[in-house]
Amino acid sequence: MKTPVKLLIVAALAVAVIAAVALKKNKAQTDSGATPAPVAIQSAAGTDQTNARAAISPGSNTTTAAAPPVAAAKLPKLLDLGADKCIPCKMMAPILEELKREYAGSLEVEFIDVWKNPDAGQRYGIQMIPTQIFYDAEGRERARHVGFIGKDDILAKFRELGWS
Repeated sequence: MKTPVKLLIVAALAVAVIAAVALKKNKAQTDSGATPAPVAIQSAAGTDQTNARAAISPGSNTTTAAAPPVAAAKLPKLLDLGADKCIPCKMMAPILEELKREYAGSLEVEFIDVWKNPDAGQRYGIQMIPTQIFYDAEGRERARHVGFIGKDDILAKFRELGWS
């Protein structure tokens, strides 16, 4: 091989080794709690408000014990953890507002922006956004859903959990 090609290969290998070491150090810092892990965004490709269906598994993604929300009146609650710049979260915003308006006094609906409040993402143990947490009237977590979920599916989940 010619000398310039050899030098180019050696330089590329050196850059790769340096990048691997830097990534390993960054991973070690993240694992030790030095910096919070970024919140992943789940793609909403191919979903819309009318046909979005997803499997809901109660108690899934429950990695930390979050304190149940405190409410003045005992109402079921939908807590949506997302971000105002996340596309599926933006798609859910009008649905959440509609639920707040239509079920005022019988259902509490809350949104927390985890990019503005990263502690909330850790406190509730979320791994992707948007994540919806369904609470019963006593404040106990009953189910979680990750990704976009339409109004009909939200209401169906509450009916499944015993709220009518």
